[in-house]
This record gives sequence, C-alpha cells and structure tokens, in this order.
Amino acid sequence: MSYANEPAQLPLPGQHIAIVGTTGSGKTTLAVQLAQRLNIPHIELDALHWEPNWTEAPIEVFHARVRAALSGPAWIVDGNYSKAREIVWDRIDTVVWLDYRLSLCLWQLSRRTFHRVVTRQELWNGNRESWRKVLSKDSILLWSLRSYPRLRERYTRLLGLPEYQHLIAVHLTSPRMTARWLASVPPCSAPA
Repeated sequence: MSYANEPAQLPLPGQHIAIVGTTGSGKTTLAVQLAQRLNIPHIELDALHWEPNWTEAPIEVFHARVRAALSGPAWIVDGNYSKAREIVWDRIDTVVWLDYRLSLCLWQLSRRTFHRVVTRQELWNGNRESWRKVLSKDSILLWSLRSYPRLRERYTRLLGLPEYQHLIAVHLTSPRMTARWLASVPPCSAPA
C-alpha cells in the first residue's frame, strides 16, 4: 500500500476513490471538489441510504444501489457505511482519510447543521434537518461525538490489513494539508 501523510509525499489518486472520515470532516465537500477536478462522477452514500422521512433503505436495496453506482469506469464515493464497506473497498484503488481533530469536525458540523436547519435545505429524498432532530437523542452532533474514536480506530486498523495493502492511501490530518493535496492533483478535462 502506498500510504503517506506528509504533504511532500502524498500520492495522487487513482480512478476509484473512497473518501472516509468522521461526520463533519468534509468528506462530501472534498469528494465534490475532487470529482470536478478529475471530471468523474461523485457518489454520496447518504443519498443511496436514506429514504423519505429519514427511513433507512432495506439492506438489499442499499447494496443494489451501491453496486449500480460503482459500476462505472471511474468515480469518487464518500461515506462511512460499514454495511457497504466490502462492496466499496473491493472496488477502490484509493482511500482518502480525512482524519481531523474532533473539535474541528464538531465546529464544521455545527455550522453545516445550523445552515441546513435555518435554510430548510433538502438533503436526500425530501429529508431535511430540523431543530427537533438536532436536539434529540439521534442528533448528528451526538453521533459525531460518539463515533469519532471508533472511526479513527477503524481506519487505522483497516489501512494496516494485508488485504488493503494494494490501496493508495492518503491520510489528511488538516484542512491545510487537504487543500495542498487537492491542488497537487492534476485537473482532467476529458471524462475518465
């Protein structure tokens, strides 16, 4: 596995890229930017997972959607769904891990959530964030706080497994490092 975390030695991505990291780290934002730079499709796992009224898609439906979305010649997928990891990670050549400090993720997530609640921004399949949801036991902010240590342990472990040694692994620990890495990726004007 090509695994680097110093800006001078960060590898360039392949054509089948997964962006992972804790909630609020900026996975979708980076995925959109990288997809535009490489001129390849962006796939957001949340959009495949959530049905109207914040109902989770049945596992078979979710898996079928993921397989169909990843059938193209090149793509970038973002999300941490362990129930789809085998499908995704069996197809990727690159994993980009946004491993930012918890305080930064919570700040970014709070700003994003507040904006979505105030503007009533539609997310996926008519779903919107609400004050009631934000202040409930199912709060995305509480989810981020609880899942942060688990996700850091998970990606540290996964990237050390023999079956993933072939992957290009880009470990980004700050927005500044991410911006420098993104700028180092040559733009592609023709579709992959």
